[in-house]
This record gives sequence, C-alpha cells and structure tokens, in this order.
Amino acid sequence: MLERVYAWEGGVQVPQEGSFIKLKEDRSIEVPDRVIIPYIEGDGIGPEITPAMILVVNKAIEKVYKGSKLIYWVELLAGDKAEAKTGKRMPEETLEFLKEAIVGIKGPLGTPVGKGGKSLNAILRQSMDFYSAIRPVYWLGQPAPIPNPERVNVAVFRENSDDVYMGIEYMPKAEDTKKVREFFVKEMGVDEFALPEDCGITVKPMSEFKTKRHVRKALRWALENGKKVVAVVGKGNIMKATEGAFMNWAFEVAKEEEFKDRVITEGEPKEGQVLLTKVITDQMLMQLVLKPEAYDVIITQNLNGDYISDLAAALVGGPGFVPSGNIGDGYALFESTHGTAYDIAGKGIANPLSLTLSGAMMLEYLGWKEAAQLIYSAIKRAIEDRVGTPDIANGFKKMGIEAKSLSTMDFAQEIVLRM
Repeated sequence: MLERVYAWEGGVQVPQEGSFIKLKEDRSIEVPDRVIIPYIEGDGIGPEITPAMILVVNKAIEKVYKGSKLIYWVELLAGDKAEAKTGKRMPEETLEFLKEAIVGIKGPLGTPVGKGGKSLNAILRQSMDFYSAIRPVYWLGQPAPIPNPERVNVAVFRENSDDVYMGIEYMPKAEDTKKVREFFVKEMGVDEFALPEDCGITVKPMSEFKTKRHVRKALRWALENGKKVVAVVGKGNIMKATEGAFMNWAFEVAKEEEFKDRVITEGEPKEGQVLLTKVITDQMLMQLVLKPEAYDVIITQNLNGDYISDLAAALVGGPGFVPSGNIGDGYALFESTHGTAYDIAGKGIANPLSLTLSGAMMLEYLGWKEAAQLIYSAIKRAIEDRVGTPDIANGFKKMGIEAKSLSTMDFAQEIVLRM
C-alpha cells in the first residue's frame, strides 16, 4: 500500500495536509516540507512503473528526513485513462492543476500516429512553457552495448517550445493544405516540384527569443555543475533559417555579459569555464558512438534533441535507464524517457528506472538532494548485485553473468532494501 497517494475519483482529490509549491518573483521555487506533487500514470506500462517510482521516492524521503519532509501524491488524468473516464485525452482540469502545483511527474503518454492532432506530450510541455527538456545520460552498471560505457556522461538539452513539435501541420490533399501550397507556389515563387499537389506540409518555426533562453539555461547548468565542453548541434548547413540560426544565436548568448570570460569559443577551458563548440547533427550522432566522452553537454533543437537523446540513451542500454525533466521558469514536469510499451503492459515486467530516476531528478529540483543521492546509490547497488527486471537480468545473462529476474514492483522493493 503506497502512502499519501490520492487517486483520481470523479475529480482531483486535494489533500488538506499538503501545501503547494510557491513561485517567487525571480521564478525560483519555495518548497514546503509537506508538498503536493501531481502525477500522471500514463499509458501502456505507466500504471506499473508509476507506483514503483512512488514507492522508491517515498522510502528515500523517509530514510533521509525521518518524517520532517513528505510528498502528497495527487493523481491527474491524461491519455487512455482520461479518455475512458472523461471522454478527453487531456482534460482542462489536469492542465490547471499542474499549473497550480508548479512541479509534477508523468509516465509515458501515447499519441495516435498519422491521424492529426497534437502530441499529448507536446501539449503538456507547452502548457507551462517548459522550454528546456533536460536528459542526463550516464551509466549505472547495467548491461550496455558499447565497451567502457562509463565513458558516457552527457546531458542533452532539448529545446521544447519551437520546431516541428508546434503541430503546425497540413495533411496531404486537405483543403487547407491546398491553400498553403498555393500561397507558396503563387505568392512566394516556390517550385511546384518541391510542393507536389499530394504533399503534406509541416511548418518548422525557430525563434531567437526561445533559442536564447534555452541556451542560457544550458550554459548556466554546465557552469554550475563543473562541465567543460558544450556542443550546440544542428543541421545548420542545410536549414540555414532555422537550425543554422539556432546555432548562431547560441554563440551570441556566449558573448553576453553574464557569460563573459566563463564561456569561451576556442582554446582549452580553465577552472570555472566551459568551451562552446558547433557540431553538425550527423557528425554528433557519429561522435556519440565513437567518442561519447568528448562532450559534457549538448544543446539542440526539439526534433534533433529527440534523436540525439535516444541515441545517447542507447549507449547505456536504452531510454529505460535515462531520466528526463521539462523545465521552464520555475515550472517543471519530470517524465519517463521511453514510450508506452503496450506490448508488455499488464505483465508486471516493465523496467521502472527511467521514471524512478526522473523522480530522483525531481527531488534534486526541489532541493531534496540527499534523498535523490540515496536513490542513485541504491539503484547502483541493486544493479551491482545483479537484480532487476527481465530486460536487465537477460542483458547480464547474455554476457554470461548470472542475474535474478524480478517483477517491476519487486525490483522497486530491492532498491528500497539497499537504502
């Protein structure tokens, strides 16, 4: 039985004992000792990995703070469960409560492919302007496909509020698509061969304001965490008006007074400095495989960030081992990095580590860093002891190493035992 969990019952259940986080004038957060944190289970394996995450996070807080700090978990609906209970995949109630709570966490959400309509994940990320998705990728001891996976320790900063994820799309052969095509061909002089009559059109916006605030967040994080090499990545040689502009704007940020003598663009970085460099997307994808230790932080656009963070995750065993936080000015939504995995849903074998690590990342954001560190160390111990869900155990067995295969919740219990 999970403690202080308030499931959705005809509406959001707000605990009287808990308090909401407050957003200060400078956009920093004030966190009460008994804090209300909303959660969305998500689709597919979400209802299995979410309780596992809550168990581990609750126990870490209990071990470290002995009751002086607590989380009150409030369920919000989105995705399949929301559609079944309310008829809407993203109820307004969910968005309103997330805004009031400031910080939340969610499992994976599915979006029908090729049917039009915005991604639920995109709606959530844009709801409180979570303009930076931060995905730290590091090795915890699990089976990995590359030699010396300890070389991987990179944080991918994916811009969240621009690019093709804005959902400005015109489906093939639709009436509005014909109007857009006609405008480009007749008014803008675009070659008809580039826009055939049966084409679909997706708009890729990219703005200076959105890019620069994202880059500032990434550079501040790199400096605060003692990183040395920061790469701004894009296909700027082809998409000059968007990804090329993004890369140039990043270097303009490096010249701002805040970063003077702290962000350099050539030479070796000294103590308290980072080196900012440009890398074309396809080169970065290759370098991540050949020499992952070359970069500490990657700053990139929304779509490229999706590709790059997934490849980086693959180097340490896949997205099931990588946390993610969507962060804006104060507001934050943490989430699992992987998808819904409908094929194994309901079997009790899903790996809960991505969402659990995101829970630890959330604790760091709240300032409860001691509890976060306890989770990281307990997970490492569990993996060192060769226990885990079937994906982890089977990975060890393929290496000729004996390992114990556990259910999702049993694995969470083993992590708790090592705190």
